[in-house]
Amino acid sequence: MRGPLPALLVCVFGVTTGEFVLAGILPAVADDLEVSVPAAGLLVTAYALGMIVGGPLLTALTAGRPRKPLVLALLAVAVAGNLLSALAPGYGVLFAARVVTALVTSTFFANAIVIAVSAAPPDKQGTTVAKLAFGMNLAMILGAPLGTWIGDAFGWRATFGAITACCTAGLVLVRWLVPAGQTGVRTRALSEFAVLRDRDLILAIAITAVANIGLLMVFTYLAPLLTEVSSFGAGAIAPMLLLYGVGATVGNLAGGWLADRALLPSQLGALAVLVAIFLGLWVTSGTTMTAVLVFAAGAVGFSVIPGMQSRVLATAVAAPTLAIAVNASAYQVAAAFAGWLGGRVIAGPGLSAVYLTAAATTVLGIGLSALAWSRRKAG
Repeated sequence: MRGPLPALLVCVFGVTTGEFVLAGILPAVADDLEVSVPAAGLLVTAYALGMIVGGPLLTALTAGRPRKPLVLALLAVAVAGNLLSALAPGYGVLFAARVVTALVTSTFFANAIVIAVSAAPPDKQGTTVAKLAFGMNLAMILGAPLGTWIGDAFGWRATFGAITACCTAGLVLVRWLVPAGQTGVRTRALSEFAVLRDRDLILAIAITAVANIGLLMVFTYLAPLLTEVSSFGAGAIAPMLLLYGVGATVGNLAGGWLADRALLPSQLGALAVLVAIFLGLWVTSGTTMTAVLVFAAGAVGFSVIPGMQSRVLATAVAAPTLAIAVNASAYQVAAAFAGWLGGRVIAGPGLSAVYLTAAATTVLGIGLSALAWSRRKAG
């Protein structure tokens, strides 16, 4: 990797680990701060809401600013937020620290993607997005488990201390490796939001929100699905999550290559295969095939992510950074909705029906992707 990508990759890994790792240290946080586990769980919800609301607003307000100083400032806030999390004397301060960190996350990701893609050849946008997203994959399969181990060994505050150090290293690398001079078009914040009137952009963002609900639903409830539906023991959960994460990493890199060659056709094909995988998981129970399908779900599900980001960039030339931030918010909305919908399905038809519901929502994503493809061919 050359250019600004290595520096941005380190930053993405650090920031995303800060988002994922809380699930692994949640009981320790609750115990140390003398709050209930559900109350500690609100820290995850607060982070998601901070990204949903803060991303588009902050990105619009900072439109047109020189990208390198802006990214350095956003990373400085992330460093401060994680450091305050490590030092928080109580639940209220930790809650505020997580919200502040979340507010800058989407804007950082959006600017990082635009910087990385701008430095890449025009026919390598999907591959570049995939390489940057590799930092998120590493956070899932390496950062979160490592952060949990640090928390178990040295306390949850040490986990946030390690994340602070990683983000600080990323900040130094950005200062060193990212060239100065790239600046967006200066506009007023309200003018930035005008780009959202573009129907193709709205459709691209809608695909991100709808097509990912099924995968996010299965991932959210994967542990009970494995133990109660597929009859795996509790000890199999961690290896299966690792298997899923490895699949996601492979799929993400392959998806970038596919997006550069046939973006919408490959997206349609991948979503169709994902529907088949969910139906296969519904049929299988406690077999080797279940493990294969969990790996395949991660690989195929994440293979569409680079293409979705590339499609948003291609349809939002006037305000690409805001569009990426809104797209990230759409993904967070999908995650929140997936958790809610999965809970309703479990309370109604039952746990195994999560796979069928995931297949049905993915079919909706296929319909939207087909509409985008037809509009592109007609245009």
